[in-house]
Amino acid sequence: MGYLLVSLIGGILGKLLHPGDDGNGLIKTIILGILGSMLGNFLSSRFLGTSMDGVSLQSIGIATAGSVIVLFIWRAIQKKKA
Repeated sequence: MGYLLVSLIGGILGKLLHPGDDGNGLIKTIILGILGSMLGNFLSSRFLGTSMDGVSLQSIGIATAGSVIVLFIWRAIQKKKA
């Protein structure tokens, strides 16, 4: 349950840091946060030697950074489709 909370917070913060009119609702924001958490956790453990562990500022930061990356990639893909 904590992972979902961190993912949701990370997804929301990611959207705030990388705003745009993509029409994502709550479910897409949660999915963005989960994917961002997974990516952020992978990258931080791979390159920084740290990972997400429970609900903490570090975990939220990792999830947010990953969410911004996932959102950037998602919008690039959507732009190519249009």
